[in-house]
Amino acid sequence: MILRLLQTLVGKPLQRHQTEAATLPNFEALAILSSDALSSVAYGTEAALGVLVLAGSGALKLSIPITLAIIALVAIVVLSYRQTIEAYPQGGGSYVVARENLGTTASLVAAASLLIDYVLTAAVSLMAGTQALSSLVPQLLPHEVSFSLILLVLVGWANLRGVKDAGRLFAYPTYAFVVMVALMAIAGVLNLAFGHGFHADPPPPIKALEPLGLFLILRAFSSGCSAMTGIEAISNGVKLFRAPAAANARLTMVVMGVILSLMFFSVSALGYAYGIAPNPNQTVMAQIGGRVFGEGSVLLWALQIATLLILALAANTSFADFPRLAALLAKDRFLPRQMGWVGDRLVFQNGILFLLLAAGLVIVICQGDTNMAVNLYALGVFTAFTLSQAGMVRHWWHLKGEAWLQHSLMNALGALTTFLVLLVIIVSKFNEGAWSVVVAVPLIVLLLAGVRRRYREVYGAMALPEGFRANLCLPKRTEPIGNRSIVWVPSITEPTINALRYAAAISDHVLGVWVKSDEEDAAEIEAAWIAAVGINPGLELRIMESPGSSLVSPFVDCVEAEEDAYPELLQTIVMPMAIPRKPFDGLLLNQRAINMRQALVDQQNRVFTVVRYYLNK
Repeated sequence: MILRLLQTLVGKPLQRHQTEAATLPNFEALAILSSDALSSVAYGTEAALGVLVLAGSGALKLSIPITLAIIALVAIVVLSYRQTIEAYPQGGGSYVVARENLGTTASLVAAASLLIDYVLTAAVSLMAGTQALSSLVPQLLPHEVSFSLILLVLVGWANLRGVKDAGRLFAYPTYAFVVMVALMAIAGVLNLAFGHGFHADPPPPIKALEPLGLFLILRAFSSGCSAMTGIEAISNGVKLFRAPAAANARLTMVVMGVILSLMFFSVSALGYAYGIAPNPNQTVMAQIGGRVFGEGSVLLWALQIATLLILALAANTSFADFPRLAALLAKDRFLPRQMGWVGDRLVFQNGILFLLLAAGLVIVICQGDTNMAVNLYALGVFTAFTLSQAGMVRHWWHLKGEAWLQHSLMNALGALTTFLVLLVIIVSKFNEGAWSVVVAVPLIVLLLAGVRRRYREVYGAMALPEGFRANLCLPKRTEPIGNRSIVWVPSITEPTINALRYAAAISDHVLGVWVKSDEEDAAEIEAAWIAAVGINPGLELRIMESPGSSLVSPFVDCVEAEEDAYPELLQTIVMPMAIPRKPFDGLLLNQRAINMRQALVDQQNRVFTVVRYYLNK
């Protein structure tokens, strides 16, 4: 009953060969991977104006040079990441590039920064989307938190259904937003040419609270840099593109950069021309739309609804990249292994669920107010930018292939530029909350390193001694006892050997079942089995492929097939389980064993035995 309900909500399980069907054409990939970057147009200008207005209405005109500086920075970052895609066609996010070129510590700093950024991006996008709607319908102001949480659940549900479904769902709102901003820009230019006139309206008089100086300008610039979050997503998601994936990703990166720059400049220029100032009850985008389309017009509603949708769906960039990064960290043993498990819909479902909880917590803590989170989440992405581009400089230096010097200089420019911006963000925003990210990043790095260290200790405690040979033999019996044992073999370790010994002691025949993942090699598994166990007629190893994502289902199918083949015999399922000394170790061990037990204990005539191995560390 529960399984059918989950399949109705999330979709039926997909087989691994359907992964290729889940890749996307450029049109859909641009929507799913650029929604965060493109949607930031809705609040990038407003973030800069919100700082400039502290120096009075006369300082708002500086939004134009700040916008041009950010656009130049966008161009540098886009060109730099095109080279990253060329060098890492399998997907080259900051974590991968830093790990391979700068070492473990740098890679963990990049990973920690991006994990924070993805959570904040999801939360800020959804809260800003809610504000876009409340600008039209003020009655929604008391319900912004609830509405943001509903949007969060909907985006998470769409991602749990799988990438292909999400790409189709997100393409329409993304392009609707692009079209509405383009219409607003065209209508605004026509209005300026034939009605308003090419002169800037003075903004409403606002008293200065702070003097206009370099520090305030840098603060406004760093706030406006929130428009650059999400640019890295395409280099992370190269595998989502159809073949030739790298070439398509490089082209899409440029298209995204051009669209982002044009939209960002259009909003800032129109805001300056119409004398728009920040208003706590109405977003800058809504104010511009009201001047261009007319207050209460259908086009204004269309603009704000499109803004709501893309801001809500911009969180999808985080839902695409956070689980993928968590899976990479899990593969390298910096996070629990279950963060790398692929669900039945061929997505990293545990990463998606964790992001749902984390982003929901941020929304509740911020109570729908984006100001604090906007001040924080550009810091993480510029840390990742800097480490990624610095890693690429080292990559080209060691490779020294064709045009390596030009490649290296381009990435060096990107690294230097983003590092300077990072320093500006830290200094200018430190007292506005950036200190929390500065503190959180090293704490997360220590946590990630601690997980890997504990994995090494635990697996070292379970490892077989050098040259170990169990020489397992089934006892000689005058009469068969009518029992067969099926042993789950996740690896060749002390717990597995203990489980095999137990099975050999109680059975006429022992079948060890190893369901291999895509990364494992059957020949290596068999060689390790023979080296540890030897060759025995009553002790059989069966290596099984998993056509779907689950490693549990093939084992369950094997048990049921054995029961059908030998209905007269008692089947005993033997499960090795390492018992840790520390409570936290439970997150690192036995998770598949727990799932396996839940899947197998529902039959009354089936014997399920857990063979415990107590760790000494």
